[in-house]
Amino acid sequence: MKPIYQFNVSPSIPEKLEPLRTLAYNLHWDWNTDTKDLFDRLDRDLWESSKHNPVLMLGIISQQRLQEVADDEGFIAHMNRAALQLDDYLTNRTWYRKQRGKHQTQREHYAYFSAEFGLCKALPIYSGGLGVLAGDHLKAASDLGLPLIGVGLLYQEGYFAQYLNADGWQQERYPINDFYNLPLHPVRNPDGSELRISVDYPGRTVYARAWRVQVGTVALYMLDTNIEPNNHYDQDITDQLYGGDQDLRIHQEIMLGIGGIKLLNALGINVTAYHMNEGHSAFMALERMRTLVRDDGLSFEEAKQVVIASSMFTTHTPVAAGFDLFPADTVVHYLGHYAEIFGLSREEFLALGRENTGDFSAPFNMAVFAIRMSSFVNGVSKLHGEVARAMFEHLWEGLPTNEVPVTSITNGVHARSCVAKETQELYDRYLGPEWSTSGTNQPRIWDRVFSIPDEELWRIHERRRAALVVFARDWLVTCLEERGASPGEIEQAKEVLNPRVLTIGFARRFATYKRATLFLRDLERIQRIMADAQCPVQFVVAGKAHPKDMPGKELIRQIVHFTRDAGMHNSLVFLPNYDIEMSRLMVAGCDVWMNTPRRPREASGTSGMKASMNGVLNLSVLDGWWDEADYVRTGWAIGGGETYDDPHYQDEVEAHALYDLLEKEVIPLFYDRDDDGVPRGWVAKMKNAIRFNCPVFNTSRMVKDYARKAYFQLSDRAVAMTANHYQPAKDLAQWKHKVAEQWYQIKIESVDISSATDVRVNEPIAVKTFVNLADLEPKDVRVELYQGSIDDRGNIVKGVPLAMEYQGSDGERSIYTAEIAYSSSGLQGLSLRVLPNHPDLSNPHALGLILWATES
Repeated sequence: MKPIYQFNVSPSIPEKLEPLRTLAYNLHWDWNTDTKDLFDRLDRDLWESSKHNPVLMLGIISQQRLQEVADDEGFIAHMNRAALQLDDYLTNRTWYRKQRGKHQTQREHYAYFSAEFGLCKALPIYSGGLGVLAGDHLKAASDLGLPLIGVGLLYQEGYFAQYLNADGWQQERYPINDFYNLPLHPVRNPDGSELRISVDYPGRTVYARAWRVQVGTVALYMLDTNIEPNNHYDQDITDQLYGGDQDLRIHQEIMLGIGGIKLLNALGINVTAYHMNEGHSAFMALERMRTLVRDDGLSFEEAKQVVIASSMFTTHTPVAAGFDLFPADTVVHYLGHYAEIFGLSREEFLALGRENTGDFSAPFNMAVFAIRMSSFVNGVSKLHGEVARAMFEHLWEGLPTNEVPVTSITNGVHARSCVAKETQELYDRYLGPEWSTSGTNQPRIWDRVFSIPDEELWRIHERRRAALVVFARDWLVTCLEERGASPGEIEQAKEVLNPRVLTIGFARRFATYKRATLFLRDLERIQRIMADAQCPVQFVVAGKAHPKDMPGKELIRQIVHFTRDAGMHNSLVFLPNYDIEMSRLMVAGCDVWMNTPRRPREASGTSGMKASMNGVLNLSVLDGWWDEADYVRTGWAIGGGETYDDPHYQDEVEAHALYDLLEKEVIPLFYDRDDDGVPRGWVAKMKNAIRFNCPVFNTSRMVKDYARKAYFQLSDRAVAMTANHYQPAKDLAQWKHKVAEQWYQIKIESVDISSATDVRVNEPIAVKTFVNLADLEPKDVRVELYQGSIDDRGNIVKGVPLAMEYQGSDGERSIYTAEIAYSSSGLQGLSLRVLPNHPDLSNPHALGLILWATES
């Protein structure tokens, strides 16, 4: 029965306890242990049963209990202290102000678009690492006082809840999120009505209302289509994260990108930098250009310059198959009206997202489109940056791979969110309260790690391991009871794991390339290792496979079957329904964090960073972030960074390398105890993990990198491009058109070199070239020498460019000169090239044009 009227009923909280409401609706509580303790103190059972959701908790707690704590002076003092901490936090974020004080008058804002945000257990609208990284990004931006705004979708069912059937096969449930009992508010217009935006789809308009989550000082806005007058299909656009078919996916990405821009416009926020976290939101560029064309009278090319100047794209994908591809007809069906507005033909419009613009059968690639609409592109680790440059090099034909304009900013994790409470308190005592946002430029803070008494660090870690064991037992009992398991199985679950045994953790998405079962490759050997009477080993494993990933689900089933068939149920447990809270217990309670991806398929990986922040040692293949970490002092490397043509051979080699490390290094070090029962060598390695990884692999450093390398520059370019009624954008579009027309008329007519082919190290070599620039001017181009060693194929490798100086002309030819030298001996090479040059280009390769000299 449909209601004739609806009420949003708020908790009735005594006036004395009103600060609880303010605290509950700002997710700062998620990384403030004092506020978390406050809600736990209010009602521990309710705090757990509400899944750490203070808003729901306040809505269902008894009035009697509220009155009790209102009369409890200790509770009131605790509450007021937490409220003061929040107030102080919100008013004293100074890093951004110090960096950009003079720019604050511009009221700049940076919009961060992501398909998912993993912020806390209470908001289950994330699937894994990408979402948690996005959530940590917002938290760190808040810590730094950055004017960042998050934009996403609010999913009614979120990502699935995982459970296993009796055979160990993953099953999915989709619990409904009750938005009115979550820590978020509907965004309202000045008259009190819900703020709604509309997005045109073929033959209809789809409406979405906006919700706001307050993440410290940062606002996260999310769109929800589950409203009338949308039809049933359209209401389900924001139903599930990564659910449905390709048609639903393009509906979601249109809503995220186009709807997100409409939302920001409706809010009246002056956004000066747009960050696409993966390509899901790339359609935002279409709506931004449409607004500039329709409202500001710009041409398509002029509007494109404005969008490119202020946009950036972060890819987290290490393989081309991971990008969203939409059939050409699908894109034209849903978005063809933009082509009409821009004055583009069908093929011109589709070329914006095609890898090969001349291949009319090619699909529309969201990553390629995002790159073409951005002036800053990055991967998420140094190794991933190399992989991404190789993946996208064909977009810059003729450009050496190492110069492809895709850089890297290595991911990090939010320290106060992932480090256990006891460990945070330990760091606060010995390092000082600023440790969580301190970087490598503050070595004195981090050197204090070595002043922590071994016994104190070890005892805290032992308590975290014991807490993990207790949680694992309780959670397995709960899962088995829900499944209707036998009393024997339930009793067995109450005895799993040993709080004194070396515990190895593995938790991540169950994709096949992550090789979750690599440690089970030699069953006899791993059983022998685990069951050693003197030095036993146990494993805690967790993670979800995508509902459609049958091979991933099979990996989970294999692990469950091994525990049963080998009788290892006490030493190997799989914990269903991995989430943020379980992750926090695991990265603090394990002794070793294991990661076994097939290099170089792990773009970054952040769970190992979280483990390291808790003093947990990493045991990992050299991939993602671990490849650039100090893996000798802070853990162990499986292999030496090799790549293999035969994956089966690779698995064999690396599995045995893993076993060797366990038997010869990891296990002996862990069980080597002194008379006080402390493994001094192990604790020394724990301290190294904290000292050398925490200041580098944290989101404070990461977001500072994004700000300095991207946000500030994008924002400044946006202001410059829009000045004087967009005149710089108009001039740049006109210049690009001129360069494109003339480029293939340019001729490098001669290159004169002063020396013979035999030269000495550091001997000066004078080079002079004559270039016919057609109708271009010398200021339109950059002429460079390109020098480096020659490989066995006769190519210059790791070449270094050197700009030549313009010396005038002799009529139609421009003259350029330079002097070079070689600092090392051997076979060296030299070439010459011409690139476009303009002060408003983000980089000289932005046009994808390059002319190389040819051998005469």
